[in-house]
Amino acid sequence: MTANKSNILQSAHNRMLATLDAEDRQLLAQRLVPITLEKGALLYDPGDMIDTVYFPDDCVISLMTLMESGAAIESATIGREGALGLMSAVSPRQSLSRAIVQVAGRAHKISAPHMHRAWEQSAQIRDLVDRHNEALFAHAIQSVACNALHSVEARFCRWLLSCRDRIDTNTVSLTQEFLADMLGVQRTTVTVVARALQASGLIRYRRGVVDILDRAGLEAIACECYGAVRRNYERLLPTPFSDRN
Repeated sequence: MTANKSNILQSAHNRMLATLDAEDRQLLAQRLVPITLEKGALLYDPGDMIDTVYFPDDCVISLMTLMESGAAIESATIGREGALGLMSAVSPRQSLSRAIVQVAGRAHKISAPHMHRAWEQSAQIRDLVDRHNEALFAHAIQSVACNALHSVEARFCRWLLSCRDRIDTNTVSLTQEFLADMLGVQRTTVTVVARALQASGLIRYRRGVVDILDRAGLEAIACECYGAVRRNYERLLPTPFSDRN
């Protein structure tokens, strides 16, 4: 491996890349490219061919399920524990959802064909891809039940905690409109819930920014889905989240 490619891997904070042994990481390092993803960037829409796999370092990507009416709701979140488009490592795939950058930050990308070649050559990569896809599927189906059965307040707390698991700060930059899309509710509903959580001392809500003040308090209000999804990731993927979270 060249010094330049070695430095690329050393700069990556993605947990999936970090778990690979030296030989398997080298298969990817030759083709990984560091990038910065801006908030709101559209990576895929439903039906798009997945031509690139993204490994987030400190950014967060939302998978949105779209309706014909234009309504949308988040079905899963991807951060440094995983990758976007990883199912294309097995064979060519079309995106089933809209993938949009929820929190801006750094990532690494690799073309789907090169990811497929690494998948063919490495048993460890094949196993990791299978585990990740299982964890992401479990995340999505848990979200279906959560969105149908649980209160907006509980889902708001679950969303904040899920986002916090994937970044290194208690401050999350977002807008009312973005949060409303994530939760599938009106912006006025987001305002009411955020103000209630702020009044309870759990968050500080400013224009475009939420500061998490009391993580334990948020966990007490969040629905069971937060813990269920997190446990699945911890069961299937090595050290998916930071010890500091």
